[in-house]
Order: sequence, then C-alpha cells, then structure tokens
Amino acid sequence: MIGIDWFLALSALLFCIGIVGVLIRKNAIVIFMCVELMLNAVNLSLVSFSSHYGNIDGQILVFFSLAIAAAEAVVGLAIIIAIFRNNLSVDISNINLLRW
Repeated sequence: MIGIDWFLALSALLFCIGIVGVLIRKNAIVIFMCVELMLNAVNLSLVSFSSHYGNIDGQILVFFSLAIAAAEAVVGLAIIIAIFRNNLSVDISNINLLRW
C-alpha cells in the first residue's frame, strides 16, 4: 500500500506546477487550467488525509469542492470568452480592464 507521504509529495508537486504556471504564463486559458491544477492538488491532499485517518469528512469536503470548482470553471470560461470577444486575444498583458 502506498503511504500518505507519496500522495502528499504528489500533491505538493502538482500545486507547485500550478503556481509556476500561474506566475509565468500569459495565456488566460493556461492560467485558468493551472488554477484548477492547484485546486485538484489540494483535493488530493484532503482525500489523502481523509483516507489516512479513516475519517470521511475530507472526502465529503472534496465532493463539495468539486461542485464549486465546476461552477467556477463555467464562470471563468465565460469571462475568458468575453475577453476574447473584446480583444481577439486571451493574452493577459493585453487586458487592461482594471488598470487606471
């Protein structure tokens, strides 16, 4: 049986990949996918702890988290599509909606 250490290491690796993707990429869709990767890394750690301690509360929390993530994905993709329609690009350096 695989120990919790491996799952937590994988979760940390996925979370770090997501952080690096958010910080260095300029494509809004890729940034959005990296945020989803970070969310799934946290979900993996929650399930790992839940399984390790034999408590089902973490798995229930992940279920709600996935439902919220699905709604967040719909809103995020709608925003990205609206930005693409206005700018004909999803490069975040061209987006200046909140700048002075």
